[in-house]
Amino acid sequence: MSTKHSKAAEKFLQDSKMAAWHNETLWMVRAKRDKMSKEVPEWEELRNKACELKLYSNSHLEELLLEFEKNATANGAIVHWAKDADEYCAIVYEILNEHNVHHFIKSKSMLAEECGLNPFLMERGIDVVESDLGERILQLMHLEPSHIVLPAIHIKREQVGELFEKEMGTGKGNFDPTYLTHAARKNLRHLFLNAEAAMTGANFAVASTGDIVVCTNEGNADMGTSYPKLNIAAFGMEKIVPDLESLGVFTRLLARSATGQPVTTYTSHYRRPREGGEYHIIIVDNGRSALLSKTDHIKTLNCIRCGACMNTCPVYRRSGGYSYTYFIPGPIGINLGMAHDPEKYYDNLSACSLCMSCSDVCPVKVDLAEQIYKWRQDLDGLGKANTGKKIMSGGMKFLMERPALFNAALWAAPMINSLPRFMKYNDFDDWGKGRELPEFAKESFNEMWKKNKVQGKEESK
Repeated sequence: MSTKHSKAAEKFLQDSKMAAWHNETLWMVRAKRDKMSKEVPEWEELRNKACELKLYSNSHLEELLLEFEKNATANGAIVHWAKDADEYCAIVYEILNEHNVHHFIKSKSMLAEECGLNPFLMERGIDVVESDLGERILQLMHLEPSHIVLPAIHIKREQVGELFEKEMGTGKGNFDPTYLTHAARKNLRHLFLNAEAAMTGANFAVASTGDIVVCTNEGNADMGTSYPKLNIAAFGMEKIVPDLESLGVFTRLLARSATGQPVTTYTSHYRRPREGGEYHIIIVDNGRSALLSKTDHIKTLNCIRCGACMNTCPVYRRSGGYSYTYFIPGPIGINLGMAHDPEKYYDNLSACSLCMSCSDVCPVKVDLAEQIYKWRQDLDGLGKANTGKKIMSGGMKFLMERPALFNAALWAAPMINSLPRFMKYNDFDDWGKGRELPEFAKESFNEMWKKNKVQGKEESK
């Protein structure tokens, strides 16, 4: 198995204070999620219902998406279909080019990240501005998101203060969060008012009404769509839900799982174009329909992008988002990367301890850890299995199948305690690179058990 993740994680851990802060901050969000979930008596019932609704929706995609298209069109929207990232980017550019747009403002969209929309448009002369505060910070720093809900979680306020001092002329050395937020709002307002078109992603798309539903805490999506008369929304086809009643199940789970809030500050429904304007909706496949044929991994399509699996994952919390090679990190990113291109993203499979915490917290019951385990079983077939681990596993199998040899190894094991350090800690011992080997007991459990058994018989006579 590739060592890309472990090497990147090692680099992240070099800044021990930052690594500790990252771990503690995300665990705090996980703790808020737990508190909120316990305040909803029917929490597990909601999770079960959400899982069932997702499985239904994803097994009826054609029916629900055509219903959505019919209702959205009746509302006055123009619906487009994109089979992959290239078509998605081309459709957005065509719409903007037709309207001679040069200043384009966006709210956060992981689909846009997935398809590389921003660089595509910028290469063609369109100025793209991210309006989500975290995304805007990263855009100015020329960095990618490290979390799907908290994209700039790895950036400290001191860094933001220095960035805003350079880009917005804020006070030197002032990194007060409230001050910086007001500065960002002032800076963005000018960009909102001068944008010729705006774009949102979608948390959900409602088939029965043709609604696009966007959940935010900053209101930037509403601000962006309120001024320009040309608006675009795009969503991956798995975001479809049957009706508004179904939507209610997901909105009760989403914010509680993502940030430990009862609900997001803004839950906005977009249905029709502004008066005298145009509203375009792009429905994107980009590999999603192919997942329907993978029965072991179909639940990946259940994901509502809440990020709860990242907040709880001990590996993600301690290695950071940039240690993963797929653009979405953490447990869901591992699975999405493998579904997208297993030969390219197989290295992320090592970033999992199989603790199952991600599966336990997922609001829509994606069997994340179980899927990672299944993907690992495919590595040998892909020619990506680690040779050293294969040899070790083969050796352990050989040993375990021969009791006499196994017991002899147990008898000899304590001798390792007295070996010189260089023989115990070397390139063959990855475990020892970050840990001390335990002392082997002078007496094995087998020997102790046999003695106690004999002693017990003598005492009973």
